[in-house]
Amino acid sequence: MNQAPVAVIGGGAAGMMAALWAKKSGVPVVLIEPNEKLGRKLYITGKGRCNLTNNTTPEGVLANVPRNGRFLYSAVNRFPPDQVMAYFEALGVPLKTERGGRVFPCSDRAADVIDALFYALKRVGIPQKQDRAVGLQMEDGRVTGVVLTQETLPAGAVILATGGLSYPATGSTGDGYRLAESVGHTIVAPRASLVPLEEAGETCARMQGLSLKNVTLTVKNQKKKVVFQEMGEMLFTHFGLSGPLVLSASAHCKWEKDQYTALIDLKPALDEAKLEARILRDIAQAPNKAFHNMLEGLLPRLMVPVACQRADIPPDLPVNALTKGQRRRLIETMKSFSIPLAGPRPVKEAIITAGGVKTGEVDPGTMQSKKAPGLFLAGEVLDVDAYTGGFNLQIAWCTGRAAGEGAAQYCKEETH
Repeated sequence: MNQAPVAVIGGGAAGMMAALWAKKSGVPVVLIEPNEKLGRKLYITGKGRCNLTNNTTPEGVLANVPRNGRFLYSAVNRFPPDQVMAYFEALGVPLKTERGGRVFPCSDRAADVIDALFYALKRVGIPQKQDRAVGLQMEDGRVTGVVLTQETLPAGAVILATGGLSYPATGSTGDGYRLAESVGHTIVAPRASLVPLEEAGETCARMQGLSLKNVTLTVKNQKKKVVFQEMGEMLFTHFGLSGPLVLSASAHCKWEKDQYTALIDLKPALDEAKLEARILRDIAQAPNKAFHNMLEGLLPRLMVPVACQRADIPPDLPVNALTKGQRRRLIETMKSFSIPLAGPRPVKEAIITAGGVKTGEVDPGTMQSKKAPGLFLAGEVLDVDAYTGGFNLQIAWCTGRAAGEGAAQYCKEETH
């Protein structure tokens, strides 16, 4: 019996995983990817180290999915983080867990994860077709093939795993949304999630390139409600703020209805009383020192001129002349360094996009389209996204597996 293959559109994390599980389920598979290399976006995840999942429970994963988490319940429970880790270890990628449960290859090389998947595809004989899918072939309301730029490829089932709109240079160009829409799917407007934030002002540009470690970032809306608070690393850029803390915070912001301010606690290990005691000690040790010189012992050098201005203290003032009010303002500046935010950077700079194919139109158990039988969806093309920490790749792996197994099952039923 010469069975039409499962055609997987997209050679990223979700697509490769879908192809492998469809093949494992006993059906022929072909992988369609316009890039010469598979997994291009994986190369840049986790700063090139590939944070491939989070060492937590299925509940822990779903707690980090701000929208449509319930849709993922079945897929995450079928392929939870511990099984994903075991899967990659079996492919020859030793793993380690770092702070916050983040899981990386021991080698710190994203390339090792991609190579392991690439050789797994090769071992089981999944051919790769380097071409772009421009349409879906339909017969009697069912998806029966993929229209490529040069030919139409008949398929027993089609898996759409094209990614979102983030990092278009890696091939995420929104093709998947157009293909899904062409067969009747509703697309929730894609927007940037996990994205750097622009400042409403010029302060950050003065400290461009400065990286802060072990600071606490709090983001409040105009009603002073805290929408995000976490300790970690961040970065000042020419446009505003970036770095892990800022990307995480961005997923909590609803720009269409709120405005936000970032507040940075530069000394989270010291409460105000301890910080004041430290300042008084510094003054006692060198009473004639200029204020800006004392500040260099407390803050990164690039921040010093900005902090002097914020606290409204002359940089050359001898520290023993500091008034109580000036010390108070300095402590406020260090414990709550505020940056008014203007909004997110463009969607093409986002690590991940929120929005995509409406989850209510997809079967959460098999990832099959409820609009077009024979079409299955996986990964970022769906309207699900998560916070940073390996959760977005966990979603790619588990929806990829569910779609691969679902598509294989569908093919078997259709040929009997």
